[in-house]
Amino acid sequence: MRSAAPAANAWFANLGLVVVDTVVVRVLFPLTLVGVAMTAEARDWGLLRQLSVPFPVTLGVSVVLLDFVLYLQHLLFHAVPALWRLHMVHHADLDFDLTTGLRFHPVEIALSLALKMGVVLLLGAPPLAALVFEALLNGTALFNHGNVSLPVRLERVTRWLLVTPDMHRVHHSVARPETNSNFGFCLSWWDRLLGTYRQSPKSGHDGMQIGLDHLQDRSHQSLPWLLALPLRGDTGSYPFGFGRKRRLRRGRGRIG
Repeated sequence: MRSAAPAANAWFANLGLVVVDTVVVRVLFPLTLVGVAMTAEARDWGLLRQLSVPFPVTLGVSVVLLDFVLYLQHLLFHAVPALWRLHMVHHADLDFDLTTGLRFHPVEIALSLALKMGVVLLLGAPPLAALVFEALLNGTALFNHGNVSLPVRLERVTRWLLVTPDMHRVHHSVARPETNSNFGFCLSWWDRLLGTYRQSPKSGHDGMQIGLDHLQDRSHQSLPWLLALPLRGDTGSYPFGFGRKRRLRRGRGRIG
């Protein structure tokens, strides 16, 4: 559903989270992802450096593998109830626009950055790869959360490579099988290869409802409420494994 203009307090809350996230990251992580990559380069750390892989290959492999790790991380945040509590902050947005792509709990941002740093050190990803990946991640997060649709032919072609707004919008449906699909951030390959791809919402983009079915109160969109949500919010029926009785639903390769 292409939502109406979001309430001012939702925008304030989403952008307020960006400020909080930035402060938390700077306090907890003195080095940026590029800084960690520079450290690995200076000390000759990482698997790719030990294999003496040519730089263009190292660059491409590093960016693709980092994107794959983010796909797996996203999957895990939907599977583990404790992690889903953090990720609910992103999905509880009742509108779908550019600011939704910035709306993450600071603890989730910190965990994600720590994971990315670990992968960079393990691979020995070059600083340029870290820079390119961060640019792609931030750029595509804004792109695929855009409340827009590409022309049909362009959408069909683009979706084979990149996650498009229409593809990612399905992920923000209140319907559990649709929420637990289309986990990719940048490259759309992983959802297709691993059976989590869903072409479109059952009700169509104009008929689908955005958000979570148990968190539809617009008065609960303030910055303090979002920061406290992981501690007090019901997880609903969304987590699909690792601590819940419900497991992956087998059938058509989808997570339900």
